[in-house]
Amino acid sequence: MVDPLLRWGCREALLLFLLPGSLWGAGTGQIRYSIPEELDKGSFVGNISKDLELEPPELAERGVRIVSRGKSQLFALSPRSGALVTAGRVDREELCAQSARCLVNFNILVENKMKIYGVEVEIIDINDNSPRFRDEELKVKINENAAVGTRFVLPFARDPDRGVNALLSYRLNSNKHFSLDLKSGTDQQKYPELVLDRPLDREKEALHDLLLTAVDGGDPVLSGTTHIRVMVLDANDNAPLFTRPEYTVSVPEDIPVGTRLLTLTATDADEGVNGKLTYSFRNEDDTISETFQLDSSRGEISTLKSLDYEVSSFYLIEVEAQDGGALLASAKVLVTVQDLNDNAPEVILTSLSTSVSEDCALGTVIALFSVHDSDSGENGEVACSIPRNLPFTLEKSVNNYYHLLTTNALDREETSDYNITITVVDRGTPHLSTETHISIKVVDINDNPPTFPQASYSTYILENNSRGVSIFSVTTHDPDSGENARVSYSLSEDTLQGMPLSSYVSINSDTGVLYALCSFDYEQFQSLHLWVTASDSGNPPLSSNVSLSLFVLDQNDNVPEILYPTLPTDGSTGVELAPRTAEPGYLVTKVVAVDRDSGQNAWLSYRLLKASEPGLFAVGVHTGEVRTARAMLDRDALKQNLVVVVQDHGQPPLSATVMLTVAVADSIPEVLADLESIKMPSDPEDPSLTLYLVVSLAAVSCVFLAFVIVLLALRLRRWHKSRLLQASGSGLTGMPASHFVGVDGVRAFLQTYSHEISLTADSGKSHIIFPQPNYADTLLSAESCGKSEPLLISDQINGNKEELGDCQQAPPNTDWRFSQAQRPGTSGSQNGDETGTWPNNQFDTEMLQAMILASASEAADGSSTLGGGAGTMGLSARYGPQFTLQHVPDYRQNVYIPGSNATLTNGAGKRDGKTPAGGNGNKKKSGKKEKK
Repeated sequence: MVDPLLRWGCREALLLFLLPGSLWGAGTGQIRYSIPEELDKGSFVGNISKDLELEPPELAERGVRIVSRGKSQLFALSPRSGALVTAGRVDREELCAQSARCLVNFNILVENKMKIYGVEVEIIDINDNSPRFRDEELKVKINENAAVGTRFVLPFARDPDRGVNALLSYRLNSNKHFSLDLKSGTDQQKYPELVLDRPLDREKEALHDLLLTAVDGGDPVLSGTTHIRVMVLDANDNAPLFTRPEYTVSVPEDIPVGTRLLTLTATDADEGVNGKLTYSFRNEDDTISETFQLDSSRGEISTLKSLDYEVSSFYLIEVEAQDGGALLASAKVLVTVQDLNDNAPEVILTSLSTSVSEDCALGTVIALFSVHDSDSGENGEVACSIPRNLPFTLEKSVNNYYHLLTTNALDREETSDYNITITVVDRGTPHLSTETHISIKVVDINDNPPTFPQASYSTYILENNSRGVSIFSVTTHDPDSGENARVSYSLSEDTLQGMPLSSYVSINSDTGVLYALCSFDYEQFQSLHLWVTASDSGNPPLSSNVSLSLFVLDQNDNVPEILYPTLPTDGSTGVELAPRTAEPGYLVTKVVAVDRDSGQNAWLSYRLLKASEPGLFAVGVHTGEVRTARAMLDRDALKQNLVVVVQDHGQPPLSATVMLTVAVADSIPEVLADLESIKMPSDPEDPSLTLYLVVSLAAVSCVFLAFVIVLLALRLRRWHKSRLLQASGSGLTGMPASHFVGVDGVRAFLQTYSHEISLTADSGKSHIIFPQPNYADTLLSAESCGKSEPLLISDQINGNKEELGDCQQAPPNTDWRFSQAQRPGTSGSQNGDETGTWPNNQFDTEMLQAMILASASEAADGSSTLGGGAGTMGLSARYGPQFTLQHVPDYRQNVYIPGSNATLTNGAGKRDGKTPAGGNGNKKKSGKKEKK
């Protein structure tokens, strides 16, 4: 077969070059091109970029693409040249077998503009198909008595080409009996007939071989041949005859399979075998034989499969009737298929935006789709609609294309997504419809700030809370979604008592939980005022504020604080004075206390916890006044120790105690007699006591360890020396250096013994000198203890030791009294008698209290000399220089400080300008007798 491209004539080539110049119709809205069939893949069709007024690179940028309903793409876009090219082989006969003009329609979509353009490409036929007979060999039976001029219908050839390339004529090879005649039918098809020119003589020639050639009008000319074998039969002089040369029938496309369409009738005047007719399809193609069935004996035509108007609207069938004598007759049957509304409309989504921003402009194109109904007429007319309550509308475009547009503003918080139902209904009977659902999601923008449920918040927390405890939680609502709804919390910067709020509280940025960073103290502050800021994560971020008041609730965490009486800073104990003549209800002192807590936790009550003399004093429950409950008796002691408890009303209640020392006396000397027994109570709640104990324990442990090491060293050294001394037969026994004797449980004096030991390593004897011990005076009793030799020495060094005798204290000098100038009182006060009675006014009483406090402080200090100056006993600081104690016995040498080996004798010696006595009993400071 000749290459179809080579057969492309000059006329068609000129037509091809002339057509693109008029492709774009100004008034039609269509782009038209014309190409010959059988072009190679990628062949140029038209400059689509120029016709769209676009540059070639813009085709890809604007999303230009071909939209077609066909199953296969015939054309494609060249992104480099911007031209429309063929996507494969284009065969006009395959596309438009029954059409005179072959037009291929499709659409070009510009994606970014949502515009669509119709394109029509005409496929021009080329002579690429030669005429072809169905059968390569045909047998024809002719009676020998056939008259000259008898015509015999021959099979015709088919040429799929059209126009000048179609079948043009037939040729018969030369012979002496037959000729060829052509007839044109109603369909303009030429049908060859064999004409008998001379009578046949079977006895001379029973078989004639003819060659029938079909020629088309193309350039170059193509042809097809078939062999005709003519068999001469005996005489059958009547040919079959149909009642009509052409039959027509119209049937609906939904008739059942096997339905009889019509019955053909043909007659033959002959009898017998020559008159029996047989019906058959003539020149049928595969479509006819697959769709229809012909009863060969009765001539009935029925369907083999369902008819479909959309596949073929009519069928042209040729039927021949042949008798037993081989005479033929033919007739045409035209079957018209009636269209029914059996196809529902079809919706094809070309472009769809599944999401749209809620701030999109009105008229934004959401989707582009086309509607197609395969039916014809009213059955193929469709109408599109969507629900009316949606902010969208449909706008018709070209070629049954529709745009889905927005008509109202969108609000994601009101409606986050839309399910749009597109309903397409045709106008057939009955109406058929198709529903297509489109889901559109509204994309959120940050147009809503976080909101708090309340305008302000307040919460409470007990003081002394744990660090990191959760205080409160704030929540917000942001109707946005995603990052626009993700809220973070923060606290505004502020200060409280010079410190930033961030050092007190913090907030979890994700959950809004407020945490305490420290333990709150109600006594420091009672409330915190914060501003909580909630910000979303949108762009730009939106925020809102809310005030939060945090109130600290009081707890009973502060013990009552004693304001009066206060403990002196020098470690002495305060003394209150009460005369023996005091009446019941006499105000001795008042305990003043405060509580740093508030409310019920700060309500204080006073009660007497302990007293030396029960029933002698009473304490006001609410006032704290210490008053005498009864009159003083002679048997009441001069010194009364009271323990007062101050307790609050918290839960649990806390309390503090204070010890009061009340001196009951009518004269100052009676008060002074008990000064050395006044001891300051240790503070049980001293926070440094535990530290001191731990340090002391560690020090003692270290000292003990060092002592053990030294002792072991001494033991080894002593053992070594003893080995040396054993050689001379001598030994040494150690004696104690001092001895202590206690008096009245808490008061003791120190006896010091001096020992001189002279030893020689080789001597068997040693000489030891023991002087008499020193004895000190005491203020407590006039009785003296017996005195004996403290130590007895045996003649031998290794002799037994003898128990020391009980020492006896020398009696004090009772012949002392205050002179007129030495009595207590204000500076320059000389009133009063010689006996030193109790001060008779409140001012003198206060001065005496100060004197007693100073004396007690000096007595409690072991390193003190019991006075601020020589012979003043600490009283001259208040009562003036004329108040001295030159005639008062010095009792400081009798004071024993527990835990110390110091005595106060040296202080006394310094006061008198003397050295202490050597050890012969007591020596009086004055020659006068002094009274107690």
